[in-house]
Formats: sequence, C-alpha cells, structure tokens
Amino acid sequence: MSTGPEDGLPDLRARLAAYEGRVAASAGVGKDPVNEPMIRHWCEAMGDTSPAYRGPDAVAPPTMLQAWTMGGLSGHTDRSEAYDELLALLDGAGYTSVVATDCEQEYLRPLRPGDPITFDAVIEAVSERKTTTLGTGYFVTTRMDVRTRGELAGTHRFRILKYAPRSRANRPNPPTPRTESSAAAPARRPRPVVNRDNAGFWEGVAAHRLLIQRCTACAVLRFPWLPGCHACGSQEWDTVPAGGAGTVYSYVVMHHPPFPAFDPPYAVGLVELAEGVRIVSNVIGVPYDKVRIGMPVRLEFLRVDAELELPVFRATAEGEG
Repeated sequence: MSTGPEDGLPDLRARLAAYEGRVAASAGVGKDPVNEPMIRHWCEAMGDTSPAYRGPDAVAPPTMLQAWTMGGLSGHTDRSEAYDELLALLDGAGYTSVVATDCEQEYLRPLRPGDPITFDAVIEAVSERKTTTLGTGYFVTTRMDVRTRGELAGTHRFRILKYAPRSRANRPNPPTPRTESSAAAPARRPRPVVNRDNAGFWEGVAAHRLLIQRCTACAVLRFPWLPGCHACGSQEWDTVPAGGAGTVYSYVVMHHPPFPAFDPPYAVGLVELAEGVRIVSNVIGVPYDKVRIGMPVRLEFLRVDAELELPVFRATAEGEG
C-alpha cells in the first residue's frame, strides 16, 4: 500500500475535491490587446514565416492563445483566492514541489491585432493521488476560457503536478547490466501521448511507416503532426511516407538523470529527412561519442517491448542509400 506525506489527514482528498469547479480567475483582462509586435516576436522565436501572420489582414498564431492572458512579473489583480488556497493546502500536506505537465488548447475563432482580451478560469479537476517517477502527488487541471468582444476565442487547459519528491533512498538507481540469471522484469519505456491530432502517426509506426503530414491546399510538408498548416492555415491534409534516408542536423548526448529503461550515455538526434522535415529520435549503430552533424542515417523501427515500437535512425556509411 502506498503512503504519502498526508497520512493522518484522511479528509485531504475530500478537501481537494471541494475545489473542483471553483473560480480561479474571474473577468480577467489581458494586459495588452492582440498586437503586431508580440505576433512578430512569437513568429521569430518559432521560426514561423506564414504570411497569414503579417500584413493588413493578419491573424495571431492560434498557439499564442495563452500568451494574451499572461500577467508578466507583476501578475494579475483579478485572480481569485481559490487557486492559491488549493496550492497552500497541498503545500501544507507535504506536496511542496510543482512541475507543469501538459496543456491542451481548442481554437474557436481567429484573433486579430486590436482585439481586446478577457478571460475566466476555473479549477476543473484534482486527480486522485498518483505515484510518478518524480514522487507522489496530485494533478491539478485548470481551464481558461479566452474571449474577445464577447465571443469565445478559445479554451486553454493547463495541468500541473503538485508532488512530494522521492527521498534519495527511493529514487531510481542508474541501470545496471542484466545477467542471464537476473529475475527482475525490465523497466518499461514511457508511453507516448496519443491524441486525436497524432493518432495517425502512431498507426503508421505500428505498420512500419513513418508518415509525414502534407497540406492539401499548398502541398507544404510538416512534422511533427499538427491540426493545421503552418504555411497557409488550412486544416485539410493527407500524408506521405518518408523514404527513410536522413542526416543528423543536430544532437545531444544524454548522461543524466538516470531513468529506468534507458542506459546512458546515449545520443538523441534531430534528424533532417530527405523530404526536408526534421524528427527527434535516437541515433544508433555507432558509439554515442561518434555521432556527428551531417552523419547519414537510415530509418529503422525498434521494438522496445511487447506493446511499443519506435522509429530510430541507424548511422550508415557515406553514400549508402
């Protein structure tokens, strides 16, 4: 039976659940209206050159949705006390660390320069107690509805984990070499997050096909998979299979932290495919310290356990097809 820092506080889960549905921010106002300088800075940082974000008919990149609601260093004055109370309750129960885990966004109408921003936020959910690699804690999800001129422009869900870090004695140890007599089950690789936007990619991997999205309006290829085209904004697309050839565009060598199912050091490459898009994956077939920028690689599919296969890239000899 798992234990946590709140043992002796049997009503904690009920107290946390009481915050579900409570207002986290009410009638918030964006510190700036949608504006061209912020759009330009965002596009430069993202390397997004779409003409849709420039000129007299420009719209803001949809993924900027949260940016228009941020309070900066001075924060917002319209934040309710409920969210701070919830975090304080978790702090008091021993869950003093926090990490952002993921966000989900839904876009309902485009935002244009000059649009004023208002928003409301609610504490949507507090999970049951969960045990993770970092430690034991609770996932807290907030939902923010972003509006302009009275219309709902989009919804942003943001999830954090408030947790108690594992004690040093209970942290995973670096992987040790396995022997034929070892009876311990191998650690499982983390599972990829599969959603409606990328399910087709993982179906392709299961069939040993690396599928690249192609906009059917302007024929631009894109990877990773996205709901819409970064070049023209169209939401219509099909796929083309990658041929498998590529080169190492950049790479890192992972030494730390040790993590179950991984055996550092190992090389993680940003591979540029012959089709022109780039993908992050492991570079195999050579020692980690022999990986080099420009090295030719070839796509393979690696089965890491009974349920999971992943695309990886094996170093090849120069000129090998």
